[in-house]
Amino acid sequence: MTINEIQDNIIEEFSDIDDWMDRYAYIIDLGNALPPIDPAFKTTQYLIEGCQSRVWLNAELVDGHIRFTADSDAIIVKGIISLLIQVLNDHTPREILDADLYFIDKIGLSEHLSPTRSNGLVAMVKQMRMYALAFNELQA
Repeated sequence: MTINEIQDNIIEEFSDIDDWMDRYAYIIDLGNALPPIDPAFKTTQYLIEGCQSRVWLNAELVDGHIRFTADSDAIIVKGIISLLIQVLNDHTPREILDADLYFIDKIGLSEHLSPTRSNGLVAMVKQMRMYALAFNELQA
């Protein structure tokens, strides 16, 4: 599935949920379903700077595709990183670098987050793109 197809599926899933408390509950459920990150990656080296909560992110290049794993000590943030992984996981570095992550605005996420969580969301996207940039350079 392409990044845009995945985003469109997420937009469709969220369109069925009108109430933002229910949307938050769904985001929390997504975070709870996130596969656990290897404890070796829960160190300061893997912490995303710019997040108020602690968020650990690791990426590995496997057969030309990036595989992300993550965790957070905040349940909403864990759900948000889970959404980002759902969209970007197992795509090439170039696909990730070229992606327009329009689903964030389309589901209303950016307008319903506190300023600190919005900053954290930007930091998470930035870190995922930095991994993609680094892996893209390795492949060049």
